[in-house]
Amino acid sequence: MTSDLCFKTAVELSGLIRSGELSARELLAAHLDQIERVNPSVNAIVTLTAELAAEQALAADEAQARGESLGPLHGLPVAHKDLVATAGIRTTCGSPIYADFVPTEDALIVERLKSAGVVQLGKTNVPEFGAGSQTFNPVFGACLNPYDTSRTCGGSSGGAAVALACGMVPIADGSDTGGSLRNPANFCNVVGFRTSPGRVPVYPSELGWFPISVQGPMARTVEDTALMLSVLAGPDPRVPISLSEPGEMFAGSLERDFSGVKVAWSRDLGMFPVDEEVAGALESRLDAFASIGCSLESAHPDFRDADFCFKTLRAWAFESKFTPLLEEHRDKIKETIIECRGGSETEWTGCGSRRASADGVVSPRA
Repeated sequence: MTSDLCFKTAVELSGLIRSGELSARELLAAHLDQIERVNPSVNAIVTLTAELAAEQALAADEAQARGESLGPLHGLPVAHKDLVATAGIRTTCGSPIYADFVPTEDALIVERLKSAGVVQLGKTNVPEFGAGSQTFNPVFGACLNPYDTSRTCGGSSGGAAVALACGMVPIADGSDTGGSLRNPANFCNVVGFRTSPGRVPVYPSELGWFPISVQGPMARTVEDTALMLSVLAGPDPRVPISLSEPGEMFAGSLERDFSGVKVAWSRDLGMFPVDEEVAGALESRLDAFASIGCSLESAHPDFRDADFCFKTLRAWAFESKFTPLLEEHRDKIKETIIECRGGSETEWTGCGSRRASADGVVSPRA
């Protein structure tokens, strides 16, 4: 019964809570049981805030009993990526430098999630400073793929993806510079949505105009992802590139008429290596677009200079963000950051402000 509850969608769980069939405390208890049972095998949630979550779940139930207005994510458990600042909750960024760092303020996305009524379960595993497409670090070790623990879960939002796949949370936040929302979601069979720059304002940030690193939602279904995005999105005057449209625009129905919509398909974007099994699986489902009325064409943009542009911008971001730390803690920072090469990610949203594998197979439902 507990496992079944943990694998319901966020939309379903929200409906059960609002109808009175399920309390926030009951939902929290089910997810804490799931974490206790599964997390030791995959190492997805690295800081557990059970007492805080219990206080928040009780407050949520009491507010509902008083007839107060409920937020769109009322009573839903969430875990935050261990790069994003969480007031009163350890935020390590997977770095020994910040192994005991506890922020005094929340990042903007955490503020918005709390205002929407979530129950905070803890933090999810990341590569050191989010730099890398595999999730491991010297503070907490490796996060393992829930379908086969001898395989990678991807990164850098690997802990979030694994927690979702294993039913430890119904929604989780993530961030993305070169695949960090999409890569682990793909490896773990969940949904990670890279948002447009400014759609989810990134604050605090030392690089206010930087458009490559973004934050966004993760969930097990597109509908749940849209629900979470409706809370995360929306303008903020402190973020110069934030988009003006309100987040509520994502809370409506996802139904639409796709007749005549043009969709471009490319097997390899003209230049990138793609596993034959992956390409074959995608090609076998192309008729899904035609079935809803889309017009499918074989095409791709010109990406010849994309890799050079990305690495140049990433190198500039690394230099801007990490130079102060290198001066004091060079021996505690991994070489891929120092040399500004290797790995495909870096998101710097919680730590380092200048102000401040197991063997065997674990089923996601095990």
